[in-house]
Amino acid sequence: MIPDPRTRRYRWIIFWVLASGYILVYFHRLCPAVVAVDMMKDLQTGGSLTGLLSAAYFYAYAAMQLPAGLLSDSWGPRNTITVFFLVAFVGSVLLGFASTAAMAIAGRLLVGIGVAMLFVPTLKILSEWFTPVEFAPMSGILMAMGGIGSLSATTPLVLLSGAIGWRMSFVAVGGLTLILSLLVWRFVRDCPEDMGWKSLNASTKASTPAVGLMAGFRSVVFCPHFWPLAVWFFFNCAIFFTFGGLWGGPYFMHIYHLSKSQSGYILSMMAIGLVIGSPLLSNLSNRVFRARKPVLLFSSFIVLVITATLSFAADRIPVYGLYLICLGLGMFSSSVVVIGFTATKELFPVRIAGTATGLVNIFPFAGGAIFQPFAGYLLERSGSVNGAFTLAGYQHMFNLLLVSAAIAMLACCFIAETFPTASVRTSAG
Repeated sequence: MIPDPRTRRYRWIIFWVLASGYILVYFHRLCPAVVAVDMMKDLQTGGSLTGLLSAAYFYAYAAMQLPAGLLSDSWGPRNTITVFFLVAFVGSVLLGFASTAAMAIAGRLLVGIGVAMLFVPTLKILSEWFTPVEFAPMSGILMAMGGIGSLSATTPLVLLSGAIGWRMSFVAVGGLTLILSLLVWRFVRDCPEDMGWKSLNASTKASTPAVGLMAGFRSVVFCPHFWPLAVWFFFNCAIFFTFGGLWGGPYFMHIYHLSKSQSGYILSMMAIGLVIGSPLLSNLSNRVFRARKPVLLFSSFIVLVITATLSFAADRIPVYGLYLICLGLGMFSSSVVVIGFTATKELFPVRIAGTATGLVNIFPFAGGAIFQPFAGYLLERSGSVNGAFTLAGYQHMFNLLLVSAAIAMLACCFIAETFPTASVRTSAG
């Protein structure tokens, strides 16, 4: 169905409000990478505890994905995002004022709980305000906005923390989170019917019976095509979150003796890769390959090459190569997840889209939650020199990431193709 002019105009207001919130989600996700060394000194933590502090976000984020899907399908996306962004506001302020590692972990947990409730509800809203064919490109633009968030967690955070300190930086971001919560409540609506307008998916809704919460849960977890996607998400995103979300910055500083600013510049390439890669890979999937699986396989192969380079040449990569590695991770480990989420949505009826997306979204953040502190343990176990982790420690970490990349690529081979058929594309308008 082709949307009427009012729907076309208003859905962009909704999209940009939610996309602005997604900028903050990615900032919170990746910000420890450039301030990790400062936080270790200030809070007097080692590698394992710093990994736990950063991973607290991922523990909370992963744990909240099933509730995010269930609440999106029952309570409504708008209500869910508004309330939980208030929780994220409290957590960010608590993190900024934390005097102990325990308080910082509690703040990080609250942030993770709060921002965990944006992505899945947003996909639910996009599925109501945009047609099935439009969904993948819009998801790609959303992921690109996440790239702006990850960019803000690199050089801009370095500059801001240099001016007002890492603590007040988190307090300031907490204030922005509060503002976004209010904007969501004011402008966002779950579907066109909430405005008294016609649904874009009326035929699909009419032909799809209502599904209870537990029935939707069972439909997802007992679908054999769900699990290869889940495994791919777990290991692929564990690589990105371990390197880009925490230990990439210390690696540049400890092994290549780069400054925090220089490390921030290199890490910003991941954000650029995310901004470029999200719409690029979406268009490749929709218009060139007209398929999901080839894009996932190609991206997984590139990530395998990147982790092999890090594993076998950890201290011999030229600086320009570090830029390319971060660019590649941003494009092929991070932005490619938009294709994974699109494939997940296409596996299931629209009435359980929130539940399906919420369930699969547990796995990338479970990967980050497990791998970040474990990588910190590997680094700490290998010792340190003048407060810097050793090359041997980083090599152990990169070996772990290489094995993860191999498993992710293997899982990709078993992912089912979900690209819509010609009849679906025609009916979508």
